[in-house]
Order: sequence, then C-alpha cells, then structure tokens
Amino acid sequence: MRAKRRFGQHFLSDPRILARIADALDAAPEDAVLEIGPGRGALTAELLARAGRVVAIERDRDLIPDLRARFPRLELIEGDALDVNWAAAVGGARPWLLAGNIPYNITSPLLDRALTPPRPARIVFLVQKEVADRIAAAPGTKDYGALTVGVQAVAGVERLFTVPAGAFQPSPKVASAVIRLTPLASPLIGDADIARFRRLVVGLFGFRRKQLVRALRELTRWSADAVAPVAAAAGLDPIARPEAISPNGFARLAHVLVDAGWGAEYPS
Repeated sequence: MRAKRRFGQHFLSDPRILARIADALDAAPEDAVLEIGPGRGALTAELLARAGRVVAIERDRDLIPDLRARFPRLELIEGDALDVNWAAAVGGARPWLLAGNIPYNITSPLLDRALTPPRPARIVFLVQKEVADRIAAAPGTKDYGALTVGVQAVAGVERLFTVPAGAFQPSPKVASAVIRLTPLASPLIGDADIARFRRLVVGLFGFRRKQLVRALRELTRWSADAVAPVAAAAGLDPIARPEAISPNGFARLAHVLVDAGWGAEYPS
C-alpha cells in the first residue's frame, strides 16, 4: 500500500526503532493504549505485544482491511483522530496511554488534544525534530516559545532520540524525533484558566524581545503604573524578556493578572 500525501503518511518499519518507541511508552498488560494512525501496523504489533488492550484510530480506509486481518485483537476505529473522543475510545480505562507516529501537518492540534483533560497517563509521539526541539527547549534558547510553555505547563517533557528521514517510506524531507510527555499531577495552570493562559503566552511571545513591562503594556493596554506591580507580584524581573521567562514564571504571571482583572472579558 503506497503512502498517501494527503494523509501525511510516512511509514516507519525499522524494528529496532519501533521497539524503542514501544518501550518508551512502557505499557503493561493491565494498560490500555490508544494509537493514533497505525498505518501499516508496524508500531501496532509492538504495542500489542506489551499492552493488554490497543485501540487504534485510522483515517485511511484502504488500510483498514489489512489491519483487521493481521491483528484480530486490535480494536480499530475508522475515522479522523481529531473527531474521535479519545477517552471514550478506550472505554474510560485508567490509566490509559497514548502513542503514534503522527502526521506533521496536524501535529499541533493532536498535541493540543493529547494535553486536554482527561489526559492520558503517558504520551509517546514521533514528531518532526524541529517540533520536538521546540517542545523540550529551555528558556532563553532559540527554540523556546509559546509551544514550549504551553506543553511544559501541563506535562513533563523528554526528548528521547532522533529518527533519520531514511528510516521512513517514503522519506520525509526532515528528521524526526521521539518525545515522551507525562502529564503533571498538579499542572502549573488550572484547566479553567488554560484559554487565558494561552492568550497571555502567545501574546507575550509576540513581543519576545521586549522588556516584560513593555510587553505587558502592549498586551493589556494598561498603564505603566498598573503593569509594574504585576511583574513584582509574580516574582519576575520587569526588564526580563518573555523569551527568558520559565513556564512556572508564566503561570505565576497569569495568576497575578487574572487576580488583577485581566482577561475577564475572555471566556475561560
């Protein structure tokens, strides 16, 4: 079965890499695993060898018959992963784990879904290397940005290993990397405040090289006298640049701003 460009398909078949991805998920016989985009089933076979249940969502209907024939124990859902209720797909099992070689063209929305409650206990994704670098970046580095903060505010991030383009069929134009995300027991920001938090983070990174107080004035439209105490209350250097603020610092800033009345006009 040839890969289809419209689905962003790049099939991975190297058994050593597939085993490392499955091992990174660390599934046990009592676990339920949801796989996004099983494709030809190479990773699926590794997951089925480790987990008690594997549920897979596949959009390409041409791949469905072969998957059903090869893996009778696989619980297969035909559809778009962005349209399926993931927690319901695994039957409300706790804990449940999430894995997939995810298409580059829908990486961001899939990450967003993965980190929206109810969250899995553990996530292992094969993504574009550039995305993995951004997710795992440290404050002050060139890759650090709004995506980094958004992910690290709710999950621990591990960039595990790189996968060369030649390991795929067909070969993508970029290298890939495997990341493991472990949702935090106590996220830096509450679920009810996520929308305002993202608005704050994305907004400030629009002024990433400006001093914090100036960026806050631009974002909030508040006066200098109103903004200065906000940075101090959040324990942040008023002349620090947004690109140097840690996810924890952004979370403190968000709490102070909300308490001061910012974002009341936005839905939570």
